[in-house]
Amino acid sequence: MYNLRMNFRRYYIPGSAVFITQVVEGREPVFHKSENVILLRETLHNVKELHPFSMLGYVFLPEHLHVLIQPTGEENFSDIMHSLKMNFTREFKKKLGLEQSQSMKFWQKRFWDHVIRDDKDLENHLHYMHYNPVKHGYTKDPRDWQDSSYMEWEKRGLYPPAFGWDEPKNIEWGE
Repeated sequence: MYNLRMNFRRYYIPGSAVFITQVVEGREPVFHKSENVILLRETLHNVKELHPFSMLGYVFLPEHLHVLIQPTGEENFSDIMHSLKMNFTREFKKKLGLEQSQSMKFWQKRFWDHVIRDDKDLENHLHYMHYNPVKHGYTKDPRDWQDSSYMEWEKRGLYPPAFGWDEPKNIEWGE
């Protein structure tokens, strides 16, 4: 039997890229609204000023997000995510006209993280991230999903012209 109250351990390796998944509480599809995605982008930009990082890739889906970041300052990815979650929730409450003292649980408590091990691991996580809108049935072609870094990576040559029409066969999972 598993202990559901496990102690979570995060591994912080300075300079490493990290793939992160963060889910909205109750999987509410708040990012279906473009104004909420705009607020998320603005918040990420502001957090980047406070806690420097490179954004290597991203996809924003209606009820969750994936980001691939590489902290460049003194802070680690947990500091970045804490700041993102706190600041987004504060600004979202303002947008809704709620008092800051009012309780609101916007995000699920924890996020999932994976420290990128090598170039192949990076490529696999970029593929997973960019294919996610297709996997969830939001689009048939990752190029059509606006809230993704797919097009930037296509320009860089990571994807051939028809990538994403079928589930990618080149994604390798596991050890």
